[in-house]
Amino acid sequence: MEKAERIVIALGGNALQSKNSGPTAEAQLNVVKKTCGNLAELSARGYELAMVHGNGPQVGRILLASETARDVVPAMPFDVCGAMSQGYIGYHIQQALRYALAKRNLHIPVVSLVTQVVVEPGDPAFQNPSKPIGPFYSREEAETLQREKGYVMKEDAGRGYRRVVPSPLPRRIVEIDEVRNLWDDTIVVTCGGGGVPVIETDRGELEGVAAVIDKDFAAELLAEQVDADVLMILTEVEQVAIYWGRPEQRNLAHMSLEEAARYTEEGHFAAGSMLPKVQAAMKFVRNNPGKKAVITSLDRAVEALEGKAGTVVTFA
Repeated sequence: MEKAERIVIALGGNALQSKNSGPTAEAQLNVVKKTCGNLAELSARGYELAMVHGNGPQVGRILLASETARDVVPAMPFDVCGAMSQGYIGYHIQQALRYALAKRNLHIPVVSLVTQVVVEPGDPAFQNPSKPIGPFYSREEAETLQREKGYVMKEDAGRGYRRVVPSPLPRRIVEIDEVRNLWDDTIVVTCGGGGVPVIETDRGELEGVAAVIDKDFAAELLAEQVDADVLMILTEVEQVAIYWGRPEQRNLAHMSLEEAARYTEEGHFAAGSMLPKVQAAMKFVRNNPGKKAVITSLDRAVEALEGKAGTVVTFA
């Protein structure tokens, strides 16, 4: 019997929250239901899946709610808010994906795992916060938050100002053995929001830190550690493009590692947007020369695995 292909999927924000709906749990669940229809179709075609999701808007809202109520109950630390976001996003995915699978007569367990990911305390990201979280603010609101709360606020692609936190690289998935043990008969949602970032203390304990790990890099690390055949990064656009938004824009059906490195050096990919996706894809194929990474939109995922859509990144 032919071995099923293993795929680790990184779900972008559009897979969890629509720009056209309110930032409520109910609105998120409706979007997740549509997302899980596509994911269930991949499972129905025989692929083995695990999923990593982002949490930028959600963890920001959880933190904001906690801080707003601090006169009534103590505010939760940032790492705890990250764990809470893993729980409620994972719950929505479990619920929606289980139903979507059952409609296809597939009775595969779906579980979400609260996952810790070790980062290095000396990571330079801690000196340069860059990961946006939470809602958008006006310049005046951003200046007030900087002054009163000490937040680092940055302008975000002409859409307003957002709080930014450090985004260190993932070094080790603490619960990786549990993911491996579940793999053969369970779809696992893991490393949610990139994982809860923790550092290892001199005493051998794990200690949470105020940071957000990029979910694309966390998915890449997971893909390596479960020996996945494909790293699939799902985003808002069908293909990676160079000269984005310009008359000479060119969509790419394929990139070799060498081409991806050159386009990156030339500055074609925006930081905080397409750049980490391309960098994660490059890392995966560099460390696994016979395998591939795919960057595409959620609704073209099946076609992308068949080579009919998306951008495929390979070693050569």
